Amino acid sequence: MFRPMAYNGTREENYALVIEQLKSLISGEPNFIANLANAAALLNQFFTDINWVGFYLADGEELVLGPFQGLPACVRIPFGKGVCGTAAAKRRTVVVPDVHQFPGHIACDAASQSEIVVPLIKDDRVIGVLDIDSPVKNRFDDIDRRYLEQFASVLISA
Repeated sequence: MFRPMAYNGTREENYALVIEQLKSLISGEPNFIANLANAAALLNQFFTDINWVGFYLADGEELVLGPFQGLPACVRIPFGKGVCGTAAAKRRTVVVPDVHQFPGHIACDAASQSEIVVPLIKDDRVIGVLDIDSPVKNRFDDIDRRYLEQFASVLISA
């Protein structure tokens, strides 16, 4: 049975703990959608100062809304458009300190101020993205990028 943890360590220690929790949650479960749903819920209870966390899954040349936690969201995002589409097209994590300064930002939630998007790449193919929004500017940094990339890697390898 899963029990929420108290994250009282350093940011790095807390990230290590949430990655271990992810491993435990997805261990033995082959269904990717179920694992994404649990991953989104896990990150939602882990983070402070966020208003949306979830996944978009690749479908041809666009991303389609997958499991998430937060307000209803945009359903389809073309590769190369907005922060999610840019991360998918460039195949790299995109950290945006102020979404209002990002050219072509797609505002699904007007409260969002900053965002991080991590591409999910399996067998050299983008299969989706992990997207996290915050109502606070400059919410995400290089520590978040590094550990969320590890989180995504664990999720993909399951």
